[in-house]
Amino acid sequence: MSAPPVGRTAEQAPGIDELLERVRAGYERVGAREAYDAVKAGEALLVDIRYAALRERDGLIPGALVVERNELEWRLDPRGSHRLPEATGHDLRVVVVCDEGYASSLAAESLHRLGLHRATDLVGGFQAWRAAGLPVTARADGTAAPGVPRRQPMPAGR
Repeated sequence: MSAPPVGRTAEQAPGIDELLERVRAGYERVGAREAYDAVKAGEALLVDIRYAALRERDGLIPGALVVERNELEWRLDPRGSHRLPEATGHDLRVVVVCDEGYASSLAAESLHRLGLHRATDLVGGFQAWRAAGLPVTARADGTAAPGVPRRQPMPAGR
């Protein structure tokens, strides 16, 4: 069990609902159509952080960059030694997508702490994207999925 934040008792620490509310107040979230339009216009990078089982079950968003959540900061930090080529600078507009729009809020906040001040997330996540009738492709077993880059291995100990 971890200790509560410095200066707070466990009872004073925010619960997840309060934490999400605070995090989301720090930036403007986007809806599915707005994210689609921004990506289509080349104004945003869509980053899918869903785990493999969800991508295999539900499919992929064409053109989305797939980055596992546990590698997100390493791959998108423009100054990081393990950044992806798409991590071009701190002005990059990143739209993080998870399954339903919860984990992506925390991920976007983490990107803000790295200086990616235009990072945001998709309200309702992949499920909202699909419900809006926006493009989704199925992943065939044993094949490389479109939009999934070949990843560099993470260094040991990170």
